[in-house]
Amino acid sequence: MSNIGFRILPVKRKVEKRLIDEFRNVVTPHISDNLNRMHAVGSKLRPYHKEGKLVGTAITVKTRPGDNLLVHKAIDIAEPGDVIVVDAGGDTTNAIVGEIMLRIARRNGIAGFIIDGAIRDTKAFMEGDFPIYAAGVTHRGPYKDGPGEINVPISVDGMCVNPGDLLIGDEDGIAVIPVESAEELLIRVRQQEQKELEIFNSIDNNTIDRSWIDKTLKQRGCEFNDNTHKV
Repeated sequence: MSNIGFRILPVKRKVEKRLIDEFRNVVTPHISDNLNRMHAVGSKLRPYHKEGKLVGTAITVKTRPGDNLLVHKAIDIAEPGDVIVVDAGGDTTNAIVGEIMLRIARRNGIAGFIIDGAIRDTKAFMEGDFPIYAAGVTHRGPYKDGPGEINVPISVDGMCVNPGDLLIGDEDGIAVIPVESAEELLIRVRQQEQKELEIFNSIDNNTIDRSWIDKTLKQRGCEFNDNTHKV
């Protein structure tokens, strides 16, 4: 029997690299819309880097609040292009990562951090392009005792993340793409991109159809005068 709560597991399946590359220019609203708005990390986690998009597959870490022993191990075993996603319970009493870990992660080719907890040495993050999302900031350092787990299902600000899932982070937040959904989702996203391009063109050409608004209001029982116009 494995030591549940203090163990390191392998990643059984990851989103394919060709799909990861395709998603590099996809925005999180399009991902969220095509997953019925059900696979987005909550708004509590905000970016602390100056610029740069987060794209990569998840190495998940579950640790007790304020402890980063297993996060250090995850940095050492992660492959280039992986994102280290940490469920630290949302606690911001102690920082989970700082500049030393940032430098090691960048050297190892890690794609970024998502920390449901606190960070420190924020100047090092805010002046650079290494993507990091976190719940808060504190100067208090972490403990390094464990326990914790690597590559188990975790919850990050209300969203379940599994090892190998694809993480996309931009100015609007973080979207999680389950491994089994990536192929179909990409098709839907490309269709939405084309649809929005057509809408933008209709706005520019003053041919956009806005009749859906009154139709929806009537269907929902709203009382209004059809002849009402903006003054």
